[in-house]
Amino acid sequence: MSTLAARDHAVLWHPYTQMQTAALPIPIVRGEGAWLYTEDGTAYLDGISSWWVNLHGHAHPRIAARVAQQLQTLEHVLFAGFTHPPAVELAEGLLEILPPNQRRIFYSDNGSTAVEVALKMALQYHHNLGQPRRTIVAFRDSYHGDTFGAMAVSSRGAFTAPFAPLLFDVAFIDVPVPGREVEALAQLEAVAAQGDVAAFIFEPLLLGTAGMLTYSAEALDELLGSCHRHGILAIADEVMTGFGRTGQLFACDYLAERPDMVCLSKGLTGGTMALGVTSCAGPVYDAFLSDDKLKTFFHGHSYTANPVACAAGLASLELLRDPACAANIARMATAHQVFQAEITGQPGVRDVRLLGTVLAVEFEEAATTSYFSSLRDELYELALQRRVILRPLGNIIYLMPPYCTTDAELSLLYDTVRAMRELVVGRNQ
Repeated sequence: MSTLAARDHAVLWHPYTQMQTAALPIPIVRGEGAWLYTEDGTAYLDGISSWWVNLHGHAHPRIAARVAQQLQTLEHVLFAGFTHPPAVELAEGLLEILPPNQRRIFYSDNGSTAVEVALKMALQYHHNLGQPRRTIVAFRDSYHGDTFGAMAVSSRGAFTAPFAPLLFDVAFIDVPVPGREVEALAQLEAVAAQGDVAAFIFEPLLLGTAGMLTYSAEALDELLGSCHRHGILAIADEVMTGFGRTGQLFACDYLAERPDMVCLSKGLTGGTMALGVTSCAGPVYDAFLSDDKLKTFFHGHSYTANPVACAAGLASLELLRDPACAANIARMATAHQVFQAEITGQPGVRDVRLLGTVLAVEFEEAATTSYFSSLRDELYELALQRRVILRPLGNIIYLMPPYCTTDAELSLLYDTVRAMRELVVGRNQ
């Protein structure tokens, strides 16, 4: 029988992969803690939580037990006109920890659909009030997903170019990184003055695919304050930043202003299975209450509020609220701070950015710094040779491991980044 990788190559099409030139995929058959194991027993340290989803470690026994129990009770039921305990319990649990103005939970399937739901809610909110608005504001370097609405409010580039004629127009403003706060606010104010802005969607404090760009809570508070003065709904895309990644449960916890909607996915189930959530404040929900059925929010998915996914979410939420998890988050953030101090200013390092458990190192690169740079491929291969899974963003490497990652495992990640720095220095000489 052929190997798993060869069998895969004969029948599958992988994301973000040029299938003609890509190497065969690495066949993972088992996971435990922060480690993934291939069919020949080789272990890889998961330094990016398998695309930012895994919070507590792979194959976590408490989540697995909850999922197994739910599968023996109720695997699925349509969510239009019906409900079930895991959906209600997870919604109650989320509303306890989300920003206090959030009142309702709408379930979907993943991060992109959570964003689609928020955009549709925002546009219909104004429509239902009899004051339709059509403009969405977003950050110029943002990423919100790969479905059409999510693509439209994301940075335009190589990934979206084939679809550009079909994407709706968006008012893009600068990210208020240090030194650009005044310009970003002025740009938002100029667009808001036109009176047609329905919503501002943003990644709070940390833009992932833009290279883990960080900006201050104070700058975001200024933008949200402007939105609320102009009747613009604020949509926080916490798909990546939620559930402790930034050091707080949510990045919005650093803010004085409150978002009107919050999008969640990725860590929502602890990385176990797909589930999306869009929460909203009371006034947003109230705008859909009417004797007029045309004001209904006509959106849904076959697997909305799947009981098994909600059960996984409940187990993950219990683990997240355990004091041991908070201690692990704090321990990881402290270890990152120590390493940040060590590597900042060293040859080959342009910048080091840190927010909570997310650490990004931007290397000096003479050529392009895009996703397609040759340096990106060299960094990726070097990590794999050291049995570490990282996924560079051009000349930027980031660490976002599961919270269970030990100090020794963190040291292995830091050693890998040190080796990457040496590669960059040698490459630039």
